[in-house]
Amino acid sequence: MDLFDILGPVMIGPSSSHTAGAARIGRIARKLFGRLPSEALIELSGSFAMTWQGHGIDRAILGGLMDLAVDDERLRDSRALADRAGLRYRFEQVTLPDTHPNTARLTLKDYGEKLCVTASSIGGGRIRVTQIDGLEVGFSGDMPTLVILHKDEPGVIADVSRLVAEAGLNIATMRVFRQHQGGEAAMAIELDARPDPSLVNCLTHLHFIDRAVALDKI
Repeated sequence: MDLFDILGPVMIGPSSSHTAGAARIGRIARKLFGRLPSEALIELSGSFAMTWQGHGIDRAILGGLMDLAVDDERLRDSRALADRAGLRYRFEQVTLPDTHPNTARLTLKDYGEKLCVTASSIGGGRIRVTQIDGLEVGFSGDMPTLVILHKDEPGVIADVSRLVAEAGLNIATMRVFRQHQGGEAAMAIELDARPDPSLVNCLTHLHFIDRAVALDKI
């Protein structure tokens, strides 16, 4: 246990789960999308759905989408910032079965591109990304992470692992999910160090990979 576990994150309040965690969810969704979207549907489930206005969950998630850190005082004004940036957004209360009580599903769109990210705030400002475009992933954002969406084909894991090793990176954890044999699949690879952009470029040129994103610690 480290000091962060005891004290929690440095953040704009009132709640580490409902504010810091929510801001991290918004920010990691933006990183996965690659830029500020033009449109965002933000669906809130469980405790998030019941307390989102009183606990500032809406402003926290929007602040994350605006790429604000959890301790950025501008989180309080994130609705105005989002409006000025031209982000069209709406919040909906939903029930997402078999999820953590503090869960949000963000559907981001821009110029025909779409990405759906489901993540939960699990306490102390920590989060868990559980799905991307309906595929299970399961990573925290606490470590540098490669997120790869790809086709389920033989040799994919071997080729990705080889490129990671050639880049001099050590894999801490690796999780692979697929819809069905030969269908859409996803990898979440947590690394001991941040990958160089050249690795992401190499990965995106593999014919079976649809998207590769390198996330630094969020």
